Amino acid sequence: MPTSDNPPFPAALRLFSVVVIIVLIVGAGLFFAPVLVKPRWPWAVTPFNARFLGGFYTAEMVVMAALLFWNRWSPGRLVLVMAFIFTVIVSAASFINLGYFNFARKAPWLWFLVYLASVAVSGLFLWRARARPSAKGVTLKPAWRGYLSVESTILGIYGLGLLLFPLTFSSFWPWPVDVFHAQV
Repeated sequence: MPTSDNPPFPAALRLFSVVVIIVLIVGAGLFFAPVLVKPRWPWAVTPFNARFLGGFYTAEMVVMAALLFWNRWSPGRLVLVMAFIFTVIVSAASFINLGYFNFARKAPWLWFLVYLASVAVSGLFLWRARARPSAKGVTLKPAWRGYLSVESTILGIYGLGLLLFPLTFSSFWPWPVDVFHAQV
């Protein structure tokens, strides 16, 4: 039952979520059916990177499906913020590494269209909801808040390091990672 502090999503946002899930199914194919998806992917990926990226797309697909299923601003706003940040960073990394894309094919053009549209749509919905108060949530115990603060700081520094110094911050991984995949 919707409440005033946690209303359902607008119909347009639900439609956007369905479209995103369809796109994510293709990305998840890198994990489940890389032989079918890799030749159609916008850039060349090694077998391990294909599965690694496919794992990310699969996780994002599950989260977007949950957002569609719950159909409420809480926890949906958090999912939208995560999707917005992810698509902004991947779009920026894609523009920085244009050499990975063969623009004679359709796939890179679709890649940029889908990612830039996702940035615009999720950003628009977040902007429109900026004044909406947060729904009442669960209050965590101080120990958990402290742990999550430390964890988010460490992972935030590591993520920023991968973005700014990709070869240095990915050098300890057990497989080779190029600049583009480290930034993504």
